[in-house]
Amino acid sequence: MRIVVLAGGIGGARFLRGLKQAAPDAEITVIGNTGDDIHLFGLKVCPDLDTVMYTLGGGINEEQGWGRTDESFAVKEELAAYGVGPEWFGLGDRDFATHIVRTQMLGAGYPLSAVTEALCARWQPGVRLLPMSDDRVETHVAIEVDGERRAVHFQEYWVKLRASVDAKAVVPVGAETAKPAPGVLEAIAGADVILFPPSNPVVSVGTILAVPGIREAVVAAGAPVVGLSPIVGDAPVRGMADKVLAAVGVESTAAAVALHYGAELVDGWLVDTVDAGAAAEVEAAGIACRAVPLMMTDVDATAAMAREALALAEEVRG
Repeated sequence: MRIVVLAGGIGGARFLRGLKQAAPDAEITVIGNTGDDIHLFGLKVCPDLDTVMYTLGGGINEEQGWGRTDESFAVKEELAAYGVGPEWFGLGDRDFATHIVRTQMLGAGYPLSAVTEALCARWQPGVRLLPMSDDRVETHVAIEVDGERRAVHFQEYWVKLRASVDAKAVVPVGAETAKPAPGVLEAIAGADVILFPPSNPVVSVGTILAVPGIREAVVAAGAPVVGLSPIVGDAPVRGMADKVLAAVGVESTAAAVALHYGAELVDGWLVDTVDAGAAAEVEAAGIACRAVPLMMTDVDATAAMAREALALAEEVRG
C-alpha cells in the first residue's frame, strides 16, 4: 500500500509514528510543510521537517515534541551574551548541527529536497520525507498592535507572541510562485490512500495545499482522501489553531474544519467521540464521517487512530 501524508510538525509527526505501527508494510511518503521555515543566525531552520525526522528517527525531545533529546544550550547562551538574538527561539546545540549541515548544503547548490534526503540518511525515519517545495515559502501573520497593523513571521507569532493577539490574516508568502518539490506530484498521483493528519489546517496542511499543483493533484489522484480532526470538543488538541482558524473565517469545531477542506478535497473525516454529534453535519456536506477516539496519548492509541483512517479510506473507496 502506498500512503501519502501531508504533515506539519508535532501532530503530524506523532500521527506518523502510529501510522507506521498500524501499517508496517506500507510505503509512506510524507509531504512536509516548509512554510514554518525561518532563517536564524545565518542558518536555514526547517522546524516541521526536522520534527518529523527526529520523531521517527528516535531523536526527539518527547516532552516538548520538538527539538532534540538530551539537549544543551551553550551556543544559545553564548549568543545571548554577545547580545545576538532572537532569544525567543530556542535552538539547542545538537539541533544547531542539523541547521549548519543544511545551510552548507544549500549554499553548495543542493535543493532542499536533496538536503532533506541526506539528513534522513542519518536518522532513518522509515518514510520518504519530501519538503512541499524547494522554493522559499514563509507563512506570515497579519496582526494589529496598538492600532498599527503589521505582518510578522509565523514563528514570531506562534513562539514569541504565543498567539496572544488575534490573527487578522495568514499569508503563505511565496507560495503562489513556488513549485512542488521533485517527487511530490508523482507520489500523490501514485497513492492508494492520502491522509491529512491532525495537523494545523491553516498553517500546516493549508500551506502545503497553497503550493500550485498540490491541491489539484490531490483532487485528481483518485485515491481516497481521509482527514483526522485537530479539533476535539471545540478546542485544538495542541497549540493555538483556533487563532489562525478565526483569521480565515473558520469556527474552531471538528465539523467546521471538515467543511473548510470541503467534499471536493476530502472523502472521509474522523472526529473524536466527544464530537459524534458533528458527524451528521459533515455527512450532509458529502463527506463520510465517523467518530472514534482521537487523542494521541501513546503510540498504540495513535496506531488505532491510523487504522480507523485506513478503514474509512477503504469504505469510501467502495
